[in-house]
Formats: sequence, C-alpha cells, structure tokens
Amino acid sequence: MANQEPPFLVDGETMSIFRSRGIDQQQLESNIESTLAHIHNSIPGPPVSADAHLCILPDSDGGGGVDRVSGLPDALLRDIVSRLPIKDAARTAALSRRWRPIWLSAPLVLADTHLLPAGRDRIPKHVDLAESSAVAAAVSRILAAHPGPFRCIRLACSHMDDGHARVARWLHHLAVKGVHELYLINRQWPFSPTTRHMPATMFSMASLTRLYLGFWRFPDTAGLLRGAAFPHLRELGLCSVVIENSDIDFVLARSPVLKFLCLQGHMHPRLNLRLVSQSLRCVQIHWSDVETIDVVDAPCLERLILCGHWKKKCKGTRIKIGHAPALHLLGYFEPEDHALCIGNTTIKAGTLVNESAMAPSVKILALQVRFGVRNDAKMLPSVFRCFPNVERLHIHSKRTDEPIGKLNFKFWQEAGAIECVKSHISLLIFQDFRGEKSELAFLKFFIESAKMLKNLVIMCAKGCFKSKAEMKSKLQTLVAAKKASKCCLPQVYESAIPEGGCSWNFQIWSDFSHADPFAYPAKF
Repeated sequence: MANQEPPFLVDGETMSIFRSRGIDQQQLESNIESTLAHIHNSIPGPPVSADAHLCILPDSDGGGGVDRVSGLPDALLRDIVSRLPIKDAARTAALSRRWRPIWLSAPLVLADTHLLPAGRDRIPKHVDLAESSAVAAAVSRILAAHPGPFRCIRLACSHMDDGHARVARWLHHLAVKGVHELYLINRQWPFSPTTRHMPATMFSMASLTRLYLGFWRFPDTAGLLRGAAFPHLRELGLCSVVIENSDIDFVLARSPVLKFLCLQGHMHPRLNLRLVSQSLRCVQIHWSDVETIDVVDAPCLERLILCGHWKKKCKGTRIKIGHAPALHLLGYFEPEDHALCIGNTTIKAGTLVNESAMAPSVKILALQVRFGVRNDAKMLPSVFRCFPNVERLHIHSKRTDEPIGKLNFKFWQEAGAIECVKSHISLLIFQDFRGEKSELAFLKFFIESAKMLKNLVIMCAKGCFKSKAEMKSKLQTLVAAKKASKCCLPQVYESAIPEGGCSWNFQIWSDFSHADPFAYPAKF
C-alpha cells in the first residue's frame, strides 16, 4: 500500500495559537475531523447522482432499433447530459455526430468525487496526495475544455494549497465562462490561520447564486475594486474559513439578494458578526467561535440559529437583537454560554423586561439549559418575558457533572406570571430528560401554568432509564399535577440521539417548507 500522509498535520505556529487558547493537538485533530465530516454531511449534494447512467435498452417494441432519444430537441438533450456524472456526460460525444456538440453546449455539472475510482465516488474521509493530484489534473482539463456555462462545480477532493496557481486558473475559467453554484472544500493540511488567501478572482464570478467554501483563508477585501460584488448570490456557507470582521461586512454589503448564511467551524480570529442586510432570511452558526452576533438592521431575518461551540475555554457569545421585525425563530440560546441583549437592555436573572426589551415577533424558541445550575435556570423567567408571543418551545436539558444550587418548585411559583407560558405556548418539547428534581420542578410549573398547551413531548435521554417502570415512576409527579390545559397529556419517548447530541442539518433548518425545523421529522 502506498504511503499516505497523516490526515491532520498542524504546524508549530498554528499549534502555538491553539495552545494559547487551551487546545492541545489531539483535541484539535479530533475537532478538525469532526468539522470536516460535518461539512461534507451538511453541504447540499451535487445535482447529479453517481448512480445515473445513460444506457441503451434492448428494443422491445419492434421499432427496428430506432434511436428516438437523438431525435429530441437540443435543449432537452442538454438537460439530460447535464444530469449525468461528468465522465458519462463527456462520453456521450462518442455516441454519434448528433451528440458531439451536446456535451460542450450543456450546462456543466462537475463533482470531483465522480472522478475517483469506482467505489469511491462518494466524498471519502481521506484522499491521499496521488489521488488528489490526479483529480486536480482532471478538473483542470475539464474546466479548460468546456466553454461553459457551469451549472454546478463541487470540488472537495484536492489539497488545493499545493496548487494555488492552479486554483486561481480554475476560478478564472469559472469567472469568464459563468458558474451558478460553487463548492470549494480545501483538503490541505496543515491548515493554519497563516495560510495564503484564497484568490480574489472569486469576486469576479458575478453569476454565482450559491457559494460554499471550506478550510480557506478568505480574500482580503481591502484592496478590491469598488464594483466587486455578488449581485445574484442567494446562499453562502463559510466552513472553517479564516475571515476578518471587515471581510464578512464587505460580503454582506455586496450581496444584495443573499438570503441564507451559514458559518460552521470558524477557527480564527473570533468573529464579531454584524448583520446589516435587507435580504437575509436565515442565519445559522454551528460550532463556530463567534464573539458577538449583532443584528443591527435585518428587516427580513426570520431565523437565527446557533448550535454548538468550537471550544469551551473561550468567552461566550453575545447576542444583540436590534432591528429584526420579522424574526420568527431563535435557538439554541444557552444561559451558560450566551449573553442576550435586546434593544439597549442586557437580559439577566431578575431583569424587569419592558416593551423595548421584547422581541414579540418570535414564535419558536429553543433553549439549552443546565437545570442543575441555579444561575442558568434563574435566567429562564427573564428570557421567557423577552419573547411574550412564543407558541412553540424547545428545551434541551444539559447534564452538569457538578450541580450548583438546584431550583425547586417554589422558585417557579414565585417567578410570577409569564405571558408566553400562560397564554401562548401550545407545544413544549423537552429533550434529554433524566428525571432530575430540577427538571421535574420546571415541568410541573409549566403544566400547571400553560393554559394553551396542547402537546407536551418528553424525550428521555437515551439509555438513562433501565426500564419503562423506572421512567413511569419518575413522571408520576407530572401525571398527578393539576393541569392548566385539560387537553394536554404528556407524550414520552426515548431519544434516538445519544445524550447531548445535536441533529443539526443546515438544509432542513433553512428549509422554509418546514414551519418548525427544530421539531423535524416529527409533526406536532
């Protein structure tokens, strides 16, 4: 077997940066491998399938072997060819004189995974340097030979920093010939905050509608021409991309129709994200080291989703909600790691919430709470009062190894009336229930206060209870509670996801056909 380079090498300069932030090499490599897997699992798949093939079926209708496909209009033939894997699409030129010009005039779909040997045409976990070089050479030939336009280019198998000039040529071809969707996932190791910038040619691709970048250093926008922009970009994903605050500000300002923004696995430096956009509808931040999220002016923003943290030793994230009149869904807010500010009011335990500190448009709220930590749980009444019209509430109960001052039922009784609990919430999904007294105290308060509650779904932590009888005994307190809503009975299930897990999926959470993506795939 040929020697294969270790998959995750980190140079000394990079490692010193991460050590200063409390991360050792083993932890970093584990995080990088996990991030790479998340990237490949979350980005949209190519619009062609490796299983698609153009084949000739035996003549079964006595038609004398007439080639009816070749008689179809050119536009339809181009559409057929554009749905084939790249190798099969190119081979159609050999079928007959009729087919020769079709491939060159079809909107090209190129997924470099389809250039790998048979059996490896899905995104592999590791690609050695020989395979990477062969794939990169094939990509260069295809991009040079095809006149465009390019419907979708999805490159995820190359160590791109080894061929920086080659990547620049790729981007030049795409800019000149036109590309609609581009996925450029770099497999270069070591990856470092000192890695060279991605070629700025990217800003010449005016036809882009969807762009995903992985493991790159974003181009420095300071010296770009005034007209540099993404006039048609609707979806942007930055996955473990080194980017400065000024550069993300530039992209948002120069993308007038951008609707979906995803930041995943951001590495360095800590980002201060200012959302100023007249078009953004959905922002997702997953396992990213973001210091502040400041929703300054985003009149169309409907979903703001945060999930996971890159590391625990950094300060948490400050979330400030300014002008966001359409904000409908917010989650997962964590009192442990997030600070919440609405308008000019920073929300703390016991904060007197007035109208200026409320976000009345939010109807779906998701929280991650350590009920065993008094200061975390004490934040909930204030947080609930900030969102008086919430109708669907998702709570993920986080385990803590060192409980600090658990809250009992008396605390919740003394918290006073909470508008959204009393008058609006019709669904509560409580995840990772372990039967702790602090969890039961909250749920009992909720059942006795929520007059509009129709569905109470309790997802028990996987493997937490040895038997149904044990689970039933833990819930006896809730069964005996005096319910404010007569039409609500708890529904109890065991979670299919390991405790503490997250079923994050960028495509599902940004799909507006799912009214409540936190509940997917259940229908409540």
